Amino acid sequence: VEPRRAAPPLPLVLHDGRRSTLPALLQGRCTALQLMFTGCSAICPVQGAAFAALQPLVAGPVPGAQLLSISIDPVGDDARALDGWRRRFGAADTWLAAAPPVRHAEVMLDFVEGRAPEARSSDRHNAQTFLFDARGRLAYRCAEFAAPHDVARAMRELAARA
Repeated sequence: VEPRRAAPPLPLVLHDGRRSTLPALLQGRCTALQLMFTGCSAICPVQGAAFAALQPLVAGPVPGAQLLSISIDPVGDDARALDGWRRRFGAADTWLAAAPPVRHAEVMLDFVEGRAPEARSSDRHNAQTFLFDARGRLAYRCAEFAAPHDVARAMRELAARA
């Protein structure tokens, strides 16, 4: 992504009930972000498994690495559902899950996909992984269903250039 784009001040509720903002979660961390929702039975479980495979690949080699699953269904995904999602895939402390308030759900989609609000479609699934640098800027949009080792390599490169 050129130029890199700062994350919007999106309010989030985390899997443990804490409230934060997207920039606050990203600051100082090299972050891989995926869009998902806990009630999904198609793409999202594959994405969860990919993050589970990515987690050990970045835990040591990428200083300050974190994984972030953001729900695209804030009506159905509360803190309890998000915590269940994390447990289902064996998430460590460096893998967070969060949901925006309903009125802000489209903001995240518009930002990571680089689409204008008028270009919204009814299909909100996206199997890409989005990488953010330690300054909280969107740096890469990975291919859909990118292999965990490829995402880990990109995260290592991104962290090395910080």
